[in-house]
Amino acid sequence: MEIRGEENIVWNKQRSGESWSTAALLSAALGVGLSGAVVCRTRAGVQEKRPTAREVIAAIQGHAGVPWKAETVDTFKAGNPEMRVTGIAVTMMATLDVLQRAAGRGENLVITHEPTFYNHLDRPEGMEKSDAVWKEKREFIEKNGMVIWRFHDHWHLREPDGILAGVVQALGWEKYQSAENPHLFTVPEITLEKLAAEVAKRLDTPVVRAVGNPEMKITKLALSPGAAGFERETHALEMENVEVLLVGETREWETVEYTADAATEGRKKGLIVIGHVPSEQAGMEECARWLKTFVKEVPIEFVATKQPFWTAGRSARR
Repeated sequence: MEIRGEENIVWNKQRSGESWSTAALLSAALGVGLSGAVVCRTRAGVQEKRPTAREVIAAIQGHAGVPWKAETVDTFKAGNPEMRVTGIAVTMMATLDVLQRAAGRGENLVITHEPTFYNHLDRPEGMEKSDAVWKEKREFIEKNGMVIWRFHDHWHLREPDGILAGVVQALGWEKYQSAENPHLFTVPEITLEKLAAEVAKRLDTPVVRAVGNPEMKITKLALSPGAAGFERETHALEMENVEVLLVGETREWETVEYTADAATEGRKKGLIVIGHVPSEQAGMEECARWLKTFVKEVPIEFVATKQPFWTAGRSARR
């Protein structure tokens, strides 16, 4: 009805004796106004079709393939879950650097594997909310209209474990993986020193540390990305079919000391400490690929978390 009315105005003006050029200009002006209105309505329609953050997470829960636990850290950590999603950033750890890059690309939903606020439950103990660093990060999230959701427990619970699957693929160890225990591998004979160098190269991290005899020749490995803790780590090292354990991070006065003592006793045991971020990063890159198989309405991008450590003599320009 609006278009017909505007067309009649033009036609009537032409019939009343106005010049063709005047009518043409008026028609063009009306056309611009109409197209602008159509664009606005189209944009509004597109915006309405975009899912909310809560709807995206509901889709993830529906595709996870495991029962959703009542007690879990996989919850919203910041922002309004009802916000329409313009883009999704999948990351290992939602550092401020990651958030800045995601916001710059128009991605307002961040799916992170590890905590955003310095504590497993995202409530840092012994820290006041007025802490300058914590406060600035919260303000950045709010200012940029971002929503943060953590995907940790259930990504690990999947079969296969989403993190482990991504890291094994990045290492190129699929053919060496045990069918009975996916954390165990039998590789062609290699020294501990060369294995550490190969892991550093494949996972793109310059900061890898090792405990044990560098010249020790090994074939039997166990891989434990992230931080499994002393009990699980030492139980792995106790196994006869584990010569070297690869971990993300561990306490130096626990598993590191245990491995050092084992080496001093002449036992064929070694430890490679990869670093938490590089030990699980490929698993969240796999998560981004997985999300793209069923979340189609908005763009999804993997945003790598930078390795926080650098070695003496090398700058942190990564």
